[in-house]
Amino acid sequence: MPSRGGQPTVRGSPVGGRSAAASVVPRVSTLLLALVVLAGCTGAQGADRDGAAERSDGWFSGGDPDADSTEPAESAEPVRLAVDGVRGSPTPVLAGDHRAPYNYGPTVLLDDGRYRAWWCSQLPGVGPPGDDVLYAEAAEPGGPYATSTGSPAEAVFTGLPGAFDGMHTCDPSVLKVEDSYYLYYTGAAGDHNDGNGVGVAHSSDGITWSRLGDGKPVVSASYDVTRDNTYGAGQPAAVYLDDWFYLMFTDTTGAAAGWNGAGQFVLRARDPLFTDGLQTLTDAGFVPAASTEDTRSFSVVDAFSADLMWVDALQSFVIAHQTDSGTSLTFWDREFRGSPYERLVVEGPWREGPGLVREGGGHAPVSRADPCGRVPFDVLRATTEVTAPTGIAHFGLDVVDADGCRDARRAASVLNGFAVPASDRTMDLVFGGERIRVERRSVAERLAVGVLEERVPAVEELPIVAELTAGLPAVQAEDEPVGLVTGDRLWVVGDQEVAELNGSRITRITPQEWAAHDHVRDLRRGASRPSGRHAGARRSAPNAASATAPIGRGRRRGRAER
Repeated sequence: MPSRGGQPTVRGSPVGGRSAAASVVPRVSTLLLALVVLAGCTGAQGADRDGAAERSDGWFSGGDPDADSTEPAESAEPVRLAVDGVRGSPTPVLAGDHRAPYNYGPTVLLDDGRYRAWWCSQLPGVGPPGDDVLYAEAAEPGGPYATSTGSPAEAVFTGLPGAFDGMHTCDPSVLKVEDSYYLYYTGAAGDHNDGNGVGVAHSSDGITWSRLGDGKPVVSASYDVTRDNTYGAGQPAAVYLDDWFYLMFTDTTGAAAGWNGAGQFVLRARDPLFTDGLQTLTDAGFVPAASTEDTRSFSVVDAFSADLMWVDALQSFVIAHQTDSGTSLTFWDREFRGSPYERLVVEGPWREGPGLVREGGGHAPVSRADPCGRVPFDVLRATTEVTAPTGIAHFGLDVVDADGCRDARRAASVLNGFAVPASDRTMDLVFGGERIRVERRSVAERLAVGVLEERVPAVEELPIVAELTAGLPAVQAEDEPVGLVTGDRLWVVGDQEVAELNGSRITRITPQEWAAHDHVRDLRRGASRPSGRHAGARRSAPNAASATAPIGRGRRRGRAER
């Protein structure tokens, strides 16, 4: 078991960094829960303290407040957000079976209508004696979670003997980009904190994983400073935005970490292995980096075991991290130059590792009932501890009156996959920063993730790239879905029923004729909410075909006060 590092306590803003929280902290909820107590093993305590960095000086000092962004900072004063819908579970919702001595560090992905959770635990008899990444799923963020066979959980990733993660794989953070899943995790070779690193694995289903990068860590400790807390680098949180992979992580040896090793550092790159166009976040913004071990000079929040998410409706990042009263939600603008919103706190018991419920590329889920105005923030976190954190429970709140469709950029992101009324009694399907005009509402309803009843003015600024009129030619090849043809483009719409709703006659074509269409775009509901890309971006999906190694089936590592 990894040795426990320094316990985080109150301190000021990190060396070389700005304050990580706004000065006004609305108290959202007080929840007293009776929770099941389980045993466990861990390494790095995830917590900072209320007021640990509550200063306002320096937030917007130096340089362009929004470099590389098309949306400038609107105000030097953080905005107070309105909230309602405070919620919390009275009992744990996520755990391994009775053999699992601890459960913590979850990552949760809303994926094709399922809430898919991966977290750190241990199942005896599976892989080497260390941390495993377990998996279960549910129909609601508050559970109940189970596997497809009905068991509480299954181990889907574990240590690979002889590698940097030979004993422990923990602290998962999962993204879905196009059809690829990426698992970022903390790995350790043995029972010593020193030497922890961040690895990455790839999957086509989120269950069976292959290590990328020859099974070596993509991020290791920088060793800027020697501290009592020898945990090193770990506890990753990943986001995919505007064709950038972002990675936030702990490094207790980083120059800007606190005396106890607390702090969160950020890298970004164009590829999942963090080699292409690598940049590191400094107090002057993102700058090119020679390697992922460059000096860590800027920390975005004083915390361990934090999670990161991009909120399209608010056009900001949010960091979930633990403070005395619960999970703090600290907001940063697109370039991490300032805080556009005051900090929120989801109160209640906690012990470790808040996991935000996210979509695809690590983006905030969009409310189907009120996509422009309401943003759900759901958190799963361990709430009790004996020898390690366990008792993962569900908490949450909604930000309301978000005005998330006030301009074309926000509307394109928030309403991606939604159909909205057009001016001529047709429907506009918002897709990838563009509009597809759909003549028949019944067809739009089949393609969209949701249908709005009122027009959204900002949507009308998006370009119309196709008109799916009634009676368009439809084609289908063997083992392929139905597509509607407009010029040289083939729009995949699903099955025969959609063609019938559109009054389109289906012509059977050969696979070669299908493949000859240069522009094939999939409008089916399952593909109509791609996350992570700037509206209108057209880069191809990142290539995951790096050197891989087969995974083991796993067990246990540790945390980051570690």
